[in-house]
Formats: sequence, structure tokens, C-alpha cells
Amino acid sequence: MTTNLASNRPDAESLKAFENDLNKIRQETMAKVGGKDARYIRNVIRVQRSSDIFGRLALVLGFLNPLFWVAGVVLLALSKILDNMEIGHNIMHGQYDWMNDPHINSRKFDWDIWGDGESWKRYHNHEHHTYTNIIGKDRDYGYGLLRLSDDMSWRPKNRFQFITYSLLSSFFQFGIAYHEVAGERIFAGKRKEESSLPISREELKHSFFSKIKKQVFKEYLFFPLLAALISWPMFFAVLAGNMIAEFIRNWWTASVIFCGHFTEDAQTFDEKECKNETRGEWYYRQILGSSNFEGHRAFHILTGHLSCQIEHHLFPDVPAYHYVEMASQVQAVCKKYNIPYNTGSFVQQYWTVLKRVAKYSFPTKAEQRLAKSS
Repeated sequence: MTTNLASNRPDAESLKAFENDLNKIRQETMAKVGGKDARYIRNVIRVQRSSDIFGRLALVLGFLNPLFWVAGVVLLALSKILDNMEIGHNIMHGQYDWMNDPHINSRKFDWDIWGDGESWKRYHNHEHHTYTNIIGKDRDYGYGLLRLSDDMSWRPKNRFQFITYSLLSSFFQFGIAYHEVAGERIFAGKRKEESSLPISREELKHSFFSKIKKQVFKEYLFFPLLAALISWPMFFAVLAGNMIAEFIRNWWTASVIFCGHFTEDAQTFDEKECKNETRGEWYYRQILGSSNFEGHRAFHILTGHLSCQIEHHLFPDVPAYHYVEMASQVQAVCKKYNIPYNTGSFVQQYWTVLKRVAKYSFPTKAEQRLAKSS
């Protein structure tokens, strides 16, 4: 059930002090942002591009030794993970706009994934980060496919949502691409009478298909055909390598995001209770609705620092490189005001995600009684 914010949250005076403490953490962190951060993101981009180049070369060299092919898959998957997580996600959040770099900015950057960057910024940056875990407002919650709360009506299809969950994870880049299109009911469902879409439906369809065609051509035609110039069987070797690398990236990305939002203790909210929130109340809701998981520096980089999902939801425009340092400070503030701070190991958090998916695969007792009486 949704969290009763009015009965659980601190009083107004405490929330204001809580807000001030978090604002101070943000201000102190932003005062440190500068050349070190610029060098960091440029270095990550260099590593990503090198991984892409050497990964594709290794796939082609697979005809010499299968180990080259395996190395190629791993390097290409690494490239795609870095591009989507630490680079693309964070740049498109505007975390590096202060650099005034002609390419490393939220206005021009687009990631190596089926989802159109402009579409993602509309439904994710604005909608999800504003209405985090508000049932009926945050379309990222369950992605319109998974029932993860009693506040979402049970349907017979939910019995099979572990299959849905697995398919969503396997083809996560398509889920990202289709998310806004599905929300606007472009291809299926009753057309929405009201829409905040700033572009026409035709423009949305065009951007949806254009990005997918571009990515499919690059990964499943261009590079395999290039390899086929050496030997025709290499077409299939490179095609398979590209597909497996994307499969690995999809599962990793989905798992990281689900662990940040759908853990057992991540809370959901009612729209009425969240109207006219103060900044402190908004901070409070972001913390209750998000989850962290712990690991080493390399692990945090591979997650795009979304392992610190709480800090990301509090400070989405702060360069994510700082989230690990901020996490201990935010946790101390939460302890000061007796506010839950949801963190644990990746394995622990992922296990609770699976438990949540399983729990809400079945109707409540009330829904079962209603079904029997009808």
C-alpha cells in the first residue's frame, strides 16, 4: 500500500531543518565541481570508445581463436554499459552542462541505445524525477507492465509477471524506446484526450522508428557485413557477438535500475498527499522511494553511480562521481531525523526485487473474494 506521508513524516520544523541540511550537502559538493570532474568524464569516454573499437576488432579476430571472440563480447558489453550508464544517463541529466563542451552536454548528446534521447529526457528527467513512485503519475514505476503494489489492480496477466520481468530485462533498450510511445498510446489503446507531449504524435513516431532503425542497421547489418568482407561466416559471428553484448548490457542496466526503485522497502505514494510539497517534503519522498546498494569504485562506475540512487534522486544534476562521498553524509542526516535510508549489498537488494515481483504476482485476499463472488 502507499505510504501515509501525513502520519509518518517528521513535523514541518524538522522537515525544514532536514531540507537545509541536504541543501548544504549539495552546495558544498557543487563548490568542488570543476576540472577534476571534466577530466574524469572525458577519461571515461576514452575508455568507452577504446572498449568499443577493441571489442569490435576482437570479434572479427574470433576466426583465429574463439577467445578473441569472447573478449570482443566482453569489451563491447563494457562499452555499451559505460555509454548508457556513467556517460549517457548522467550527461543527459545535465550533470556536465557547466563544462560548456560542444558535445558533452544534455542538449546534444544521445546514447548508443534504441531509446531516443529527447523522448527519454521528457518522460524520465521530468516525469519520473518529479513524481517518483507516485501511483498513477510515475510511469517508470513498473513500466506499465509489472504490478509492484496493492494500489495497482491485479489482473490475470500478473500471474506471469516473472516472465514479463525477464523479457523486460532481456529487451530493456526496447522498453526504454517504447515507454513514451506506449504512454501516449500511439500504437495501441484508447487515444488520450489530454497530453502534455510538446511534439506531435507523428514526430514522436518518427523519432521512435528513426532511432531504432539507426541502431539496428549499425549493430545487425553494418558491422556484420563489414566482417563478412573477410569471410562470410564472420557475418554471423559478429552479429551474434553484438546481440550478446546488447543482451548483457540490457540485463545489467535493468537490474541496476530495478534495485534502485523496486526493492521490498521502496515505498509508493498517493498523488493527493504529494500536492504542494515543500522542498523538504519532496526530499523526504525521494528518499523513501529509492534504494542504494554498496560496492567498490569500479562497481559504482559500471552502475553509472545509480548504486547511489537515493543521492541521484535528491541531486539529479550533481555529477554522479560525487554520489559515493555524498551518500555517507546523506545517511547521517537521515539518521539525525530518524528517516529510513534503504541500502544493502547488490545481491540483497536484487533478492528483495524478486520477492516484490513474486508477491504482487498474486491478488490480495480482498481481490480473491471479489473474483469468487462475481
